[in-house]
Amino acid sequence: MKELAKISRFGLGFLLLVGMTLITSCEQQNSTPVDIRRDATVIAVEKVMPSVVNLVATADVTNISRDILGEPLPYFQIEERPESVGSGVIIDEAGYILTSLHVVQQGPDVPMPSRVLVKLWDGREFECDPIVAVRDIDIALLKIHAPHGEKFQPIKFAQDNDLLLGETVIAIGNPHNLGGSVTKGILSSRSRILMSAGPVNYQELLQTDAPINEGNSGGPLVNLNGEMIGLNESVLTNQQNISFAIPVKRVQNAISRIFSPEVMNHIWLGARVKAGNGPLHFDFVQPDSPAFQAGIRIGDEVVAVNNQTIQNPIQFDRFLCGPVTNQNLTAKLIVRRKGENYNATVQMISFDNLFQAKLGLTLVRKPYGIVIGSVAPDGPAAAARLQPGLQVVGIDNQLVPDFVTLASNVSAAKTGDHMVLNFVIQQVNGSYIQVQNVGADLIVR
Repeated sequence: MKELAKISRFGLGFLLLVGMTLITSCEQQNSTPVDIRRDATVIAVEKVMPSVVNLVATADVTNISRDILGEPLPYFQIEERPESVGSGVIIDEAGYILTSLHVVQQGPDVPMPSRVLVKLWDGREFECDPIVAVRDIDIALLKIHAPHGEKFQPIKFAQDNDLLLGETVIAIGNPHNLGGSVTKGILSSRSRILMSAGPVNYQELLQTDAPINEGNSGGPLVNLNGEMIGLNESVLTNQQNISFAIPVKRVQNAISRIFSPEVMNHIWLGARVKAGNGPLHFDFVQPDSPAFQAGIRIGDEVVAVNNQTIQNPIQFDRFLCGPVTNQNLTAKLIVRRKGENYNATVQMISFDNLFQAKLGLTLVRKPYGIVIGSVAPDGPAAAARLQPGLQVVGIDNQLVPDFVTLASNVSAAKTGDHMVLNFVIQQVNGSYIQVQNVGADLIVR
């Protein structure tokens, strides 16, 4: 028994010695001090910064030289002048950028910029093109000119209903053209409504006390997870710490509207997918459209497009139509309805063929508007005595602001329907130019 007691005491001492050795070793391994400065805010900023860009929009300005009496001389110069400076955020690895429309266009009657330069966080600079505007939400989409295969880091979107009143938020942008800048505050309101006299619908804005100064517009408002919860919009004039951002829910809605075959490729699908929480699904299907005829219905979830699984509307448009404009007019979809998968083959129609089939004409986009390009001799347009060159401004006495809206109205018309196309005609009367609005009644075929 004594021998056993000695062995036990020896064993216990050995275990204590081993334990102390392990503790000392662990302490040595963890002797590197933790940098308390790298808190959640710093980590979130590090995640987001590669997705934030600075934008400089420039416009062609005509300089007319004048003599000493103020009369214009017979020569002029065209120069580029910076028109606006702001921020943007990369939303796709292919280089698509979202920003506020007022960053790249100073007013509804002002032409879109002739040139937009984008500067990334790492100092690289690229030119980019304005692609499309969503005026009622004050959002514009740009596309970076980059070498083939170049990829960019897109920001991650927060769930559209994941907003905590009082949570810490971070605004990132380019205030007063100072360069990349970060401000922090809290989420003061999840749904603020502002009065607006213009086309912008300021509904459900996020309010924060994080400063969003001039030039910050178009940059992201993010949470501590580094997820975008809103697009920086404005600050309340002559007030302190009252700033606003477009919530991610409305940003996602704008993305769904933009990345459709109609907008990006001028192809008629007649259906729209919805981004946001949960699986991608169709929230709009136009009756008698190519999508409807293929069996697609509202609520159908998108499983695959042309054998590719997709996660967002950008991928949906890319895989549906192909990377080249009008590359695909036929697409194969797998959709899920009530837990079962269905195959759908969609035969889409280009806008050119749509206008020819229904109205017997072609339409051409010009810098100043939409004009008739040609008229088929045996179609509705010829029967209404329409001529090439006429500028189309409306349908059924309602203004149409763009090509997509015009195509949407034409696609909804049924055979035998009457449709009034509205035109603007200029007539020279001596030294005066008279502008006249006229309408032509067409029978859709």
